[in-house]
Amino acid sequence: MDSPFAIFAQCISHIISLITPGNASKLSSTYPAFKSVVDSDSVWEKFLPSDYKKIISISSFSTSSLVTSLSKKKLYFHLCYNPILINNNTMSFALDHESGKKCFMVGARGLSITWGSSPQHWKWLSLPESRFPEVAELKLVWCFEIMARIETKILSSKTNYATYLVFKFVETREGFETRPIEFDVYFEGNDTHKMHSALLDPPANMPQLSLNRRDGWMEIGMGEFFNENGDDGAVICRVCESEPTPKCGIIIEGIELRPKNGR
Repeated sequence: MDSPFAIFAQCISHIISLITPGNASKLSSTYPAFKSVVDSDSVWEKFLPSDYKKIISISSFSTSSLVTSLSKKKLYFHLCYNPILINNNTMSFALDHESGKKCFMVGARGLSITWGSSPQHWKWLSLPESRFPEVAELKLVWCFEIMARIETKILSSKTNYATYLVFKFVETREGFETRPIEFDVYFEGNDTHKMHSALLDPPANMPQLSLNRRDGWMEIGMGEFFNENGDDGAVICRVCESEPTPKCGIIIEGIELRPKNGR
């Protein structure tokens, strides 16, 4: 028969597993008496995605061996702040620190980039500030189009996702300050599209919609969608232009999907 303390600990563990990971972490520091229970593997296992072991298993061997040796709480926060590469280093996986829901970024090598295989138009290079082995620098194109395709079944269910183009400019660029770029996010096979446009590099006297990220890159919102149960097939995230004009001087790291406001 379990001791009264063990029963109490199990009850506390169950209650804590019903709140958000962010609140559980705050509870641990606010109430030291509960720390051993709050920080236990049984609690933090429930905050990790049910398929986290499968996802880790398809990452690099060194990453896989590292994260499986951590406590579940340390593993959780490791995945929040240290995205791991999967799918032959063409995609990264992380967790939203507040909710524990899945975040993915499709790297440049995982994107469909018009003229991406042409050395006259795009240059592939490595940058120390990128999480991916390669990024794509635009040399010159008249047709600027980039697309990511992600299966909804790998995403967190019952979640509002926001999508972002992650990029940076080189010193000499052209075509992004006067011609808007169009963004389209939709479920594959769905004819209902809600496209919107924005200037990636507007003049200083205009609203700046692109934001600086903490990792040294910039991002701009592309659109949103709700993932019900992961049975909507694939979601398409597309960047294009309505009127072909010469463009150069942008570096693409990828397209990121993450829960909107942690939900």
